[in-house]
Amino acid sequence: MKIYNNPNINKKHCNGVIAIGNFDGLHLGHQKVIKEAKRKAKKNKIPVGVMTFEPVPVMFFNKKIRNHRINSLEQKKIQLKKLKLDFLIIIKFNKNFSSQSAEDFVKNIISKKTKCRYLYVSKNFKFGFKRQGNIKTLKKLEKKYNFKNIITRPYTKANKTISSTYLRKKIRLGKIDEVNELLNRNWSINGKVIKGQKRGRKIGFPTCNLKLSDYVVPKLGVYAVKVKSNNFYKNGIANVGYRPTFDGQNLLLETNIFGINKNLYNKVISVNFIKFIRPEKKFRNLKHLEKQIKFDIKQAKK
Repeated sequence: MKIYNNPNINKKHCNGVIAIGNFDGLHLGHQKVIKEAKRKAKKNKIPVGVMTFEPVPVMFFNKKIRNHRINSLEQKKIQLKKLKLDFLIIIKFNKNFSSQSAEDFVKNIISKKTKCRYLYVSKNFKFGFKRQGNIKTLKKLEKKYNFKNIITRPYTKANKTISSTYLRKKIRLGKIDEVNELLNRNWSINGKVIKGQKRGRKIGFPTCNLKLSDYVVPKLGVYAVKVKSNNFYKNGIANVGYRPTFDGQNLLLETNIFGINKNLYNKVISVNFIKFIRPEKKFRNLKHLEKQIKFDIKQAKK
């Protein structure tokens, strides 16, 4: 999969099929859109790719929005690669880009740069200055700019439309089993291991600590996890929270990896969430905490 950081794509990727969206999480709904786009490309023997935006537009427009993302850009790239696309276009979402009109976006990027033949979008797709463009706009501009707009039907499960918003809600509720089912993989947080207070080490449970950065915050508490790095893939237990026993002020993801007892500072790891075990709580002392951790580990290993 060729990755472009602007819409100036190679000739061999022009005149193809493009699915446009934020694709945050790349859940089953997104996967359905991309599979439909791939089928169209195969039938017409033309290239297929995805166009996405960075940063996520809602976070660009509202700087107060934190902890919003289901996956990072790097995770998105990896997941799209697995879907065997020909190319990925990452549009830098900035003031200049967001100030162009809906028609200018179609004319300058969709038509002139990509020469797209089939454009796949969701029915609630909005674009252009102040989000003035929508699927009706695309329909009006089809003939003028020589492309066919295809609106994909939403993916539903148990009469619920599966969207990134729905998934964020489930993550915040700690419904990790449901989230993983709707992603068709384990939801994960990737990051660089930072130094902590080494309190876990003192009671025999050393942890790797990650900041949550822009990720949506899961329900505070303890989770069974699987931890992946370049060198290992191990089971573990993780706590998302503020460490109330120690009057912690900063939100952290602390992970005890089973069978690993070495320094992983500055190493990048991926913490894959498997199941929610219990909410975060404050303990009277270290002894009570140690006893609870032992019990949590038994639960995680079940």
